[in-house]
Amino acid sequence: MSGARVYLNDLGIICALGEGKAEVRQALFASDTPHGVAISDAMTPGRPIAIGHVQSPLPEIIERPLPLHGRNNALLAAAFAQIRNAASQAIARYGADRVAVILGTSTSGIGEAEQALPRWQDTAHWPADFHYSQQEIGAPSRFLVHESGARGPAWTISTACSSSAKALASAARLLRAGIVDAVIAGGADSLCRFTIEGFTALESVSPARCNPFSRNRNGINIGEGAALFLMTREPGPVHLAGWGETSDAHHISAPEPQGIGAVTAIQQALSRAGIDARQLDYVNLHGTATRQNDAMESLAVTTVFGDEVPVSSTKPLTGHTLGAAGAIEAGLCWLSMVDNADGWLPPHWWDGEADPALPPLRFVQPGERATRPLRHVLSQSFAFGGSNAALLFGVE
Repeated sequence: MSGARVYLNDLGIICALGEGKAEVRQALFASDTPHGVAISDAMTPGRPIAIGHVQSPLPEIIERPLPLHGRNNALLAAAFAQIRNAASQAIARYGADRVAVILGTSTSGIGEAEQALPRWQDTAHWPADFHYSQQEIGAPSRFLVHESGARGPAWTISTACSSSAKALASAARLLRAGIVDAVIAGGADSLCRFTIEGFTALESVSPARCNPFSRNRNGINIGEGAALFLMTREPGPVHLAGWGETSDAHHISAPEPQGIGAVTAIQQALSRAGIDARQLDYVNLHGTATRQNDAMESLAVTTVFGDEVPVSSTKPLTGHTLGAAGAIEAGLCWLSMVDNADGWLPPHWWDGEADPALPPLRFVQPGERATRPLRHVLSQSFAFGGSNAALLFGVE
């Protein structure tokens, strides 16, 4: 089975753009104004900043065991509800022990620990509605095992901003090895003060909507959300044609400036897919709007593709959803390839002032359509510690 195709049969998604395929699709391709990210002081009282906050009411999960409570898992519950029928059918068809759960996250239940800590500081007792295991990295996969009934391999990957992209690659390897017949794969991350203040300490948070690749860029917007795919070897609308994973180990937070590891990951994805760089129809950039990431990424993209392929960063719409970014942006690519007869491309929202120090890229304009059917689409994720992942999607 090592050469078997792996398909993304169904998608559940929730983020600042909305909940569900139809709502997210409409907001993603809107050309009148950028949606999603908005100014709020919900996470930074008295200091309004732009964040990608999920506005939809989340499922109530209070009836689950206490260690499974938390906003991260509520986001997963919202995404899973959209693919529950497909997942249940897979379990019925293959057996629960042949269905795996592989997720990516970076925050897990840190937000719940933040809320509980003042109580402990005041009383030396934790609140009754808090359990320390809510913040464990494995909590999301445990929750989804509980929700889905899957009994195959289950784990959570936490490699910062490449986490859920690597989860999809891991799912593909399990399927191609024949270890399982279906995987519920993706990721989730929820807003919390820990990440916002951490990036603020690095002087990497923009108070306004982020401005990727602009000469005026000044940092990221933190966002939240979840995306889940049902992945199998059975034909579906999109297949994971190729993937690449590398590790620079250049610096704890700064990317390797020449993009060597990023280029290698992209080339691995192209090689696995068996296509030439000229066949690529669109690239979803990591595009964080930080000085160093955008410099590295623009160099990596032009090294492999030149300046002709349409590209965009969707983080001005979703915010940077950290460990969930790879899965959410894979979901945006999936939406661009499925039921998109007009060929809309995800727009690149920015001020249009190119940085002369960066190699030029062909950014997608709002309302722009592809000039040819989208057959091959790439999504890039580049994380702290030099963890790089590239996912290449294809359609028949």
